[in-house]
Amino acid sequence: MVTYIFIPYQGFANPIRIKDLVEFDGVRGNDLVGYGLVVGLRGTGDGLRNSPFTEDIMGNILERLGVNVTGEQFRPKNVAAVLVTGELPPFARAGGRIDVTVSAIGDAKSLLGGTLIMTPMNAADGQIYSVAQGTVIAGGAAADGAAESVVQGVPTAGVIPAGARVEREVDFDFTTLTSLRLALREPDFTTAARIERAINAAFPQPIAIMLDAGTVRIDIKAARMASPAHTVSRIENLSVAPERRARVVVDQRSGTIVMGEDVRISRVAVSQGNLTLRIREAPLAVQPNPFADGQTVVVPRSQADINEDPGINLAEVPAGTSLSEVIAGLNALGVSPRDMIDILKSIKAAGALHAEFVVR
Repeated sequence: MVTYIFIPYQGFANPIRIKDLVEFDGVRGNDLVGYGLVVGLRGTGDGLRNSPFTEDIMGNILERLGVNVTGEQFRPKNVAAVLVTGELPPFARAGGRIDVTVSAIGDAKSLLGGTLIMTPMNAADGQIYSVAQGTVIAGGAAADGAAESVVQGVPTAGVIPAGARVEREVDFDFTTLTSLRLALREPDFTTAARIERAINAAFPQPIAIMLDAGTVRIDIKAARMASPAHTVSRIENLSVAPERRARVVVDQRSGTIVMGEDVRISRVAVSQGNLTLRIREAPLAVQPNPFADGQTVVVPRSQADINEDPGINLAEVPAGTSLSEVIAGLNALGVSPRDMIDILKSIKAAGALHAEFVVR
């Protein structure tokens, strides 16, 4: 049985720091990816007949190490081809370390206990920005027996904390900026206007201007501070009370309904009932008389019933009613959670629910 939880969240009465509401233009990470080899597995690696690319990369690595394997055929079971992914954080410097994720791309059963061999990691421009190597910490376990196997978690993927060393820095000089844009994570005109007012109030002269619902531009020169970094450090800790669109989120899998306090319902009438159809099959076997010629015959017997529950009488919801009041009323009438979601969908379809309705 699924239990539905109704969580009415309140508006953001408490101010939130600007750094938690926006992204600073240019201050961003870069995705990295590499193709490598994990060795040292306990017979859980790739089957090289099904994954010939594993044999190719293994031969290339051995050739670079001075081992001639031309024309040789080797079928080890302790190696696996993997893709290595990670993110180069903003302002990362050469010699720093980042975390990486290792995922098998062949038919390996587990990466538990394996070691990633030195793997270059490229960015979108094709340049190598880091090199990854280290012991893989797999996220699960697998065991096989003669007649049964068990798998817990995902043993074909793992992480290497601080497993990649930064070799190249992103060419970005933050000190040369003369203006800076703030990109709101959730665009909203009211929130952008409040950010503009909060920033201008913190400086002797106005330096911020709202360009649209998702962008506020900062004039670095007008701030007259030592560097753009000093300006950002002063801006990012200013507090603003953000606004959010009225929204109802329904997660049918986990049984959760999250709604905002600004959700309103127009005048509407609601009625709900249940119709149940049951068909029962009880076949009967008929035997012939003793010592008589005949065969056993199965006679079908079906019973069909239609039941209609009393349901809810036609009820009027007055205009301006909040969703929390409607939910409380439906709960008082004994409406099941699943029926309540259907009612909300119908109210939205009727155009009476004034909120964004999100079903996951």
